[in-house]
Amino acid sequence: MRTRSKSGFRQPIDRLNLHATLSLSQVAKSYKTALLDPNWAVTMQEEFLALTENNTWQLVPRPSNTNVVSGKWVFRQKFHSDGTLSRYKARWVCRGYSQQHGIDYDETFSLVVKPSTIRTILSL
Repeated sequence: MRTRSKSGFRQPIDRLNLHATLSLSQVAKSYKTALLDPNWAVTMQEEFLALTENNTWQLVPRPSNTNVVSGKWVFRQKFHSDGTLSRYKARWVCRGYSQQHGIDYDETFSLVVKPSTIRTILSL
């Protein structure tokens, strides 16, 4: 049996550099530790400003006998394909699993149509 290595054909092995640099901030585990690091604090502020500018939510008084949907901060570091740091990413995520059907919401419906389906119907 003749293989590529027996024929003398070899491809170079590209080894990835998996060593972390010391200039990176560690991924925060809680918002309290994130606020102590200036990189994460700026990222959290940008996320909060984006949510308020897009009118994503409103602050209203809590009605009695209601379930409040809480949220949490999720922190990630995004990297380029060469392994260098692209940006710090912080997102405010609501914990929707605490909602109960019939109490917090009645029905949910999200219409999803593929572009190919629309083209087919328009062509008919």
